[in-house]
Amino acid sequence: MGQLKMPAPRLLAAAFVLGLSACAQPHRPLYMWETYPRQQYVYLLREGMSVDQQIQEIEAHAEKARAANAQLPPGLRAHLGMLYLSVGNPGRAVELWNAEKVAFPESTPYMDQLLKRLEAPKAEPTKTEHEAKEPAA
Repeated sequence: MGQLKMPAPRLLAAAFVLGLSACAQPHRPLYMWETYPRQQYVYLLREGMSVDQQIQEIEAHAEKARAANAQLPPGLRAHLGMLYLSVGNPGRAVELWNAEKVAFPESTPYMDQLLKRLEAPKAEPTKTEHEAKEPAA
């Protein structure tokens, strides 16, 4: 029976590649996503968890990421800022939106738009055409 003969250079190259692959580190994800996409989905459905519960879960996620020296995913700070704004904490929302701009500079135009809307004075509602034509009593 014939034996498989491999030239020595090929055999050495194959052994070298196998040796390198055995030493390879497992691929670490760029961001710590965990349940964040699901939390966003639940928020958009407007059912399930309360806003306060969502804030607690996302804050716990952020703390876990900091402890693991992992990066938070894009949009997490912005979403958390929106949640804080919805419970009446605009100061925390501004902090988080500014942090999102620092972490992801490409988000700056959107974060600036949110900040501008938040800082804009509340305009009085304009009268409809019908209301404007009615004489004052």
